[in-house]
Amino acid sequence: MALSSDLDIDPTSEEVLLTFYRRLYPFKQLFKWLNRGPERTEKESRLFPYREFAFTLRNDAYLRYNSYPSDVEMKKHVCLLTPSRFEIGPVYSAQPKDKKTVRPAHFKPEKREVVFDIDMTDYDPIRTCCSDADICRRCWGFIAVAVEVLDTAIRDQFGYTQLLWVYSGRRGIHLWISDQEAFELTDDQRKAMVEYLTVIKNGKEPGKRVNVRFGMKDLPPALKDACQAINNSFDELILQDQDCFGSQEGYETLLSLLPDAKLASRLREKWSDKPDSPSYVKWDEMKAEVKNLKDKNARQIMRNAMEDILLQYAYPRLDAEVSKHRNHLLKAPFCIHPKTGRICVPIDPERIREFDPAKVPTVGQLLAELGGAGSSNTSGEHKDDWQKTSLKPYIEMFEQYANSVQEKQVKMDLSW
Repeated sequence: MALSSDLDIDPTSEEVLLTFYRRLYPFKQLFKWLNRGPERTEKESRLFPYREFAFTLRNDAYLRYNSYPSDVEMKKHVCLLTPSRFEIGPVYSAQPKDKKTVRPAHFKPEKREVVFDIDMTDYDPIRTCCSDADICRRCWGFIAVAVEVLDTAIRDQFGYTQLLWVYSGRRGIHLWISDQEAFELTDDQRKAMVEYLTVIKNGKEPGKRVNVRFGMKDLPPALKDACQAINNSFDELILQDQDCFGSQEGYETLLSLLPDAKLASRLREKWSDKPDSPSYVKWDEMKAEVKNLKDKNARQIMRNAMEDILLQYAYPRLDAEVSKHRNHLLKAPFCIHPKTGRICVPIDPERIREFDPAKVPTVGQLLAELGGAGSSNTSGEHKDDWQKTSLKPYIEMFEQYANSVQEKQVKMDLSW
């Protein structure tokens, strides 16, 4: 495939997609992950062959209830379809490809990873650098804080350890939790989990969306920890980089969150004389006003309100509906985003602040790297061509994750 420039590549063209799926997509690693190990055959496994895959074709047709006995068969069909993207669904009680011949009562979603979706557009009411589908390194800070808070909460409060964070390819991030206990949760259990972790009610209009005290003075212990983590980033992200209160609209939103009307009025009068003063100056002035309150109870109410403000501006904003039901479909890792051409790559949560969406490999870049490597492989075999490209560290990370899922599954099987 001759390439003149990365910018000349149409990430939705049949030729580009076919080359990508033939030579670069990690079907073997995907199979190992979803099958919880590579050894199980079609007869032995009720996992991968019972897993639903849904495809969006280049003409926007949508094909659901596809399933395959192996990664080899899946790869053949994907190369035949050349979809612009595909999604992963649950493990059903019968093979999805047989849905039309199975009685409805015998076709139900039984298992799937717990998934979470964080979309940057849910931060539009507060971010100041971008809006809508746009994203930059600066507003990625919201995603970074969300990942740090949610990753810690899930590990510490639920005990799950097999967490896979995947960049969506444009403006968000997905989380897959593969622990066996999470894999087998019912819909009601998933709903309870996501409601427990949901603090911010999403919406486009400003106003208070935090209601987590339930009549108590103090935050629940778990949210205390989250609040402390957010406080460590609040100054840099909210007050300086985003300067969320630097405009009149920004500081009016802040004042609307204060329960003390007289204090809010004093600050409004002060800030109206210098509406463009930096956010960190306004925040310090508000803290000084709180400190000077003579009534101890009033001071505590305001300190509680400031904790709520930390949560409202930087706590993870979750798309709850994605997580509640086993039959929900979510885009597979390593798909190509049709708008940006970027690959949906896994991310190390411990290095989330170093991540830059603009530096994620694009399909054009990868195919150019293949051409530069002098490889002419166009067969249906992998030949590990991805090792010659910028995709290598991401697939190695994914393979390590799939291996950890397999190893834990083997230990559980032996314990039985």
